[in-house]
Amino acid sequence: MGPVITKLVTVGAMVTFFAAAITVYYIFNLSWQISFLFSGLIIVTGPTVITPILRNIPLKKDISTILKWEGILIDPIGALVAVLVFEFISIGGGSDFTKTALLEFGKVVLFGTTFGFTFAHALAFVVNKKFIPHYLLNVVSLSAVLLVYVESEIFAHESGLLAVVVMGMVLGNSKLDNLKELLYFKESLSVLLISILFILLSANINMEELYLIYKWETLLLFALIVFVIRPIGVFISTRKSSLNINEKLFISWVGPRGIVAAGIASLFGLKLAKEGVEGAEYITPLVFMIVLGTVLLNATTARFMAKILKVFLLKSNGVLIVGAGGFSRIIAKYLNQNNRHVVLVDSNSDNIKEATKLGLEAINEDVFSDELENNIELSDIGYVMALTANPKINSHCITKFKEQFGEHGSFRLITPQERNNPRNNPKEGLFSHTDDFVKLTEIVRKFPTIHEIEIQSPEHYEKLIAKILENDNIVALFTRLKNGDLKIISASGYATKISKGFKIVYLGEKLDE
Repeated sequence: MGPVITKLVTVGAMVTFFAAAITVYYIFNLSWQISFLFSGLIIVTGPTVITPILRNIPLKKDISTILKWEGILIDPIGALVAVLVFEFISIGGGSDFTKTALLEFGKVVLFGTTFGFTFAHALAFVVNKKFIPHYLLNVVSLSAVLLVYVESEIFAHESGLLAVVVMGMVLGNSKLDNLKELLYFKESLSVLLISILFILLSANINMEELYLIYKWETLLLFALIVFVIRPIGVFISTRKSSLNINEKLFISWVGPRGIVAAGIASLFGLKLAKEGVEGAEYITPLVFMIVLGTVLLNATTARFMAKILKVFLLKSNGVLIVGAGGFSRIIAKYLNQNNRHVVLVDSNSDNIKEATKLGLEAINEDVFSDELENNIELSDIGYVMALTANPKINSHCITKFKEQFGEHGSFRLITPQERNNPRNNPKEGLFSHTDDFVKLTEIVRKFPTIHEIEIQSPEHYEKLIAKILENDNIVALFTRLKNGDLKIISASGYATKISKGFKIVYLGEKLDE
């Protein structure tokens, strides 16, 4: 989905920028400068409002990924476009109009990128070298962000936002100790500040401004932006992609504007109104109308539209595998090759790197944190397989993820104690009552291959199972149905309804049929 996201934040943003400007110019008879400032401000689809919507709707992975990353990446792009237009308006006409405005915009990009990149590496260095006491880590990090913003603003006005965005991107992709701790602090701070900001921005609007847009032309503008301009941008951006028509329509429908649009509109509208720019008084109320209207529309109708357009996830067939060791990667690769969405989770970065080399989706995460439960891209997960060497972690995963990710089954490896007591097999036990972590690791070391045998009859299946149980170099993993669906074999009992044409999938030494 990378190319689609790239086009949405470039081609789609350009479509919105020009089409919305032309629309508001002719509907409200505003100047071209104010019209383009308005269109630049409504380019953004805010992640602060999209993320809660996506968390409450089980969507197909491709759709949730596109909407999530479009919202994240378009924020700084929309802000910079608005800054560029604002510079054009502030500088005014004259022969050097375009040259001066572009020069100012170049300074914004240069200083914003330079300060953000440099200070991000400096902060990462001092954090990793333990120069900052642990109890001061959050305070110093916040102070560094504020310092970067102010310093960048001193050298190039309006470059502070770009500087802190670049700083965040660099830090988020660096090997930074205590990154999770900083993220938790950032989330708490974001909720507090955004809540306050919405109140302050709303308090800054007076009734006279609202009366300016209290007419039918406002509804026409809203309808054209939501039902015409947004779909055109989406359909152009998703041309020749793997998305079907219903998926494109749903992405077109979900485009709420957020806090960045509202905040910058309030700031620029106030500044331009004080400078006496004609039509500047329309900026804040019009943008707030788009923000409020799109948020209310999408928040109340997104689930309904997902069902109507059949992008609602009716069945979750994805598999979450906790533990990315050797045999976990082999199992994950087989499932992936058989059209199953598989996600490996491990706190060991080396295991994650090995999984990534195999083309597998892997997350470097501690299962005791809450990050996985908040990951909207795991909405199609319906099975949990805990395959770590630690029985306590395996049991914890079953308890923690059973409700959210284990809709169709939550399984774990049996413990050494359970292996010695086959009569007390747990319901969530995997494979057989003899297959624990040590046995699977040894099998993979000697025979790292998955095989399939076609079943001729239920009796043939029972004979194969008996042979597998007798051989310490083999473990039965799945039963493959005629339609290609895979059923996990559990330690508490094998599949009962077996018919000719099914296949038994096993790991280890090749078995004589």
